[in-house]
Amino acid sequence: MPENHKYRRVARICLLGFLLACGPGAYAEEFKVGFVNVAVVLDQAPQAAAARARIEREFAPRDREILSQQQELRALEDNLVKDVAVLSASERERQEAEIRQLKRELRRSEEEFREDLNLRRSQELSALQRMVTEVIQEMARGENYDLIMTDGVVFAGDRVNITRRVIERLKADFEESDG
Repeated sequence: MPENHKYRRVARICLLGFLLACGPGAYAEEFKVGFVNVAVVLDQAPQAAAARARIEREFAPRDREILSQQQELRALEDNLVKDVAVLSASERERQEAEIRQLKRELRRSEEEFREDLNLRRSQELSALQRMVTEVIQEMARGENYDLIMTDGVVFAGDRVNITRRVIERLKADFEESDG
């Protein structure tokens, strides 16, 4: 089943379940329904920008170290190519072994860096997702929403799309906490 159809089906089932749960008189009553595009919220919330900046500051020294190791390796390789004609066989082998060792160390450093960076990003994203969920739930309770939908919605009109308001709330919370 194509992905788009799957989301539509899930959205219809959720809405139908909600309407059935409300009982037979539900159709006559007004429902307050909202939609939040969580991907947009996660992209535009100031907390996301702050998390990206924290991660960048945290990983910048390691990134610079890896760049330095790459430059050192390139310089050794360039020197070997330049001096290959005048080097003895044993000296050439020694330099080649040193280059291989540095390449292994560099690959290991790069891999550890990527793993640590991905783990840190995942931690920050999880924290931000929890915060966004809490804000949406608080808004839903405080403004008497009956249903707020997120993923799987194909279209949401301006009347029900509260994404911008969630972002504004997150901005206000961010400013209150002094970033």
